[in-house]
Amino acid sequence: MQLIKTAFHPDVSPEDISPNSKLTLAERHAARAIVIRGDSILLLYTERYHDYSLPGGGIDEGEDEVEGLKRELKEETGAQGVSNVKAFTRYEEYRPWHKPDADIIHMISYCYVCDIDEDLGDTAYESYEVNNGMKPLWVNIHEAIAHNEEVIASSDKKGLSIERETFLLKVIAEKLVVA
Repeated sequence: MQLIKTAFHPDVSPEDISPNSKLTLAERHAARAIVIRGDSILLLYTERYHDYSLPGGGIDEGEDEVEGLKRELKEETGAQGVSNVKAFTRYEEYRPWHKPDADIIHMISYCYVCDIDEDLGDTAYESYEVNNGMKPLWVNIHEAIAHNEEVIASSDKKGLSIERETFLLKVIAEKLVVA
């Protein structure tokens, strides 16, 4: 899958991940779904951060990217009948990690375009997702981009992933959404 961008959080530099660095690095693989209908896209709205993001998340041990995508899409949006899964792009990022196993996380996001059945079923959120006020919504992609850009410019509560999500939404709008 083609790499579209490698991003560094402002608190992480390329030197921090070099072989000579004393910092420890963890790697996490994630699958993210792109489900489009016209100029609308299925996104997750997170109340805590007041942002939109692609549905998806970490790939479990023993899963491949597509299995992880289908599981995450069902858990986070209630999507049923996931079909026509096609690779779109890969986005990599390095950012601080606040868990004891590493100083920096190397997040590798595999993005796939897919179709789902018309109706969404029940979600199966983890407790932190419930606490963050996560919910699936069909949103005009251009409105979602503008919303996220406003949050980036003016909010002090923005999450670490909003830059990735907004970048990906712009690429999706340019390459996949018919104007």
